[in-house]
Amino acid sequence: MDIKVFTIAARVAAAVIVPAMALSSCTDSKDEPDQPGTDEETNGKYVFAATITGSNGTAYDLVTGTSLDEGVIPTVDNGLLNPGATQWVFHNNYLYALTYNQGNAGTTRSYILGADGEMVARDIEYRISRFSSYGTYNDYILTMSTGDGPAALADKQGYLPKTLLITYLDVVNETSRSNNTSTGAYSMENFLGNGEYVTLSGAEQSGSKIFCGAVPMGLSQYGVAYEDRKWVRPGFEHLVHDEAGGSGSGAYKAGELVGTQYPDECWVAIYDNADMTNPTLAKTDKISTPCGRYRSQYYQTVWSVENGDVYVFSSSYAKTMTDPGQQTTLPAGVCRIPAGSTSFDDYYCNIEAQTPGGNRSFMRCWPAGGNAFLMVMYDRSLTEKNPAATELAIFDAASKKLTYVTGLPANVTSIGKTVYSQNGNVYIPVNVENDQPAIYAINTTTAKASRGVTIQAVDITGFGYLTPIQ
Repeated sequence: MDIKVFTIAARVAAAVIVPAMALSSCTDSKDEPDQPGTDEETNGKYVFAATITGSNGTAYDLVTGTSLDEGVIPTVDNGLLNPGATQWVFHNNYLYALTYNQGNAGTTRSYILGADGEMVARDIEYRISRFSSYGTYNDYILTMSTGDGPAALADKQGYLPKTLLITYLDVVNETSRSNNTSTGAYSMENFLGNGEYVTLSGAEQSGSKIFCGAVPMGLSQYGVAYEDRKWVRPGFEHLVHDEAGGSGSGAYKAGELVGTQYPDECWVAIYDNADMTNPTLAKTDKISTPCGRYRSQYYQTVWSVENGDVYVFSSSYAKTMTDPGQQTTLPAGVCRIPAGSTSFDDYYCNIEAQTPGGNRSFMRCWPAGGNAFLMVMYDRSLTEKNPAATELAIFDAASKKLTYVTGLPANVTSIGKTVYSQNGNVYIPVNVENDQPAIYAINTTTAKASRGVTIQAVDITGFGYLTPIQ
């Protein structure tokens, strides 16, 4: 049967049973593609990743359109069925579907816009290392996590040092490779000079350098045991676990100290190139950890703007730690590393003070053109029960002003994971209860939102712009 004449139920059923393609063996760029010209100039299209449901289950669809500001795009008998993704990444006219699997390798597949204007799945599907963050550099998409190093580097007790695990996805050549961890060059132990290991949040290219938020994770078994617990800070001894416990992203081993002992610091690792070794470290004590967080995913909050300045945001999620010694006293805020520099200047803004009640934070943020940033805000303090990240705000870095977005629907259930900027607007998916999701255009000067194109789906999990690959 031709897939274009499937009913919605048949399309869902097909999505559930479609077999995976042959796997190629291999050992959460900005989500904001370059601004396109008109469709007549580029033959490009906007691409929307949508979730659809039917009587037989759930399916995932890639549909295309020519406008973000108007129209309705159907998913029945339309688009390209696919296995879905944790994060859709648009980079250099390629679309990658990154999938996160807790504790296991994830898979990814890439797509292009064909010359006929239809989405096409490329040939290779990869098994990639489990990742907790991602970014882009030149033609690479980088997925990153911190995990156990090789057995050859174990200490005398058999504890393995925590190590940076990178997968390099070359979008042009459709290849994948991992970093070589055998030499110890990628050890994340004692990364900041205080014995703690870190994970990286995001990878932001500014010039030829890569800027990554360094997220302190506490002391691994390796770090706790080092030189008879040298790195356990006085007063924090009770945080070393006597036995294993927890589950999922909260799992821990006996002999670990989970969570940083230094919550009132912010560190950024600055790498010279894609090898990602021997970083320069930039530190400020004006803000806390430079990332947003949801479970095992660390959301990028280190972003460059057009003149090369790098803005470093902290959501201060360490306020949610159980132990008072691990709770940051610093509010959600932003600092800056000027273009060409590898250290912070005196720029600072307390974002939290500008929120209702003066105590709210944010989950994610992105550049929105010029010196503007779009921020996904929580509806209450992080220390209150079940804060929901369903509000938006525009932050003007030049004036240090936070303005909440008006014009959003009242029944928002979730905010999208990708943004797109052009002509003074920043666009983002807004998913709602009991209605179809839509792309909303937000004017970065007025912070007013207007409903744009609607997708006939349950939600929009990603979107961007592609031109045909020749």
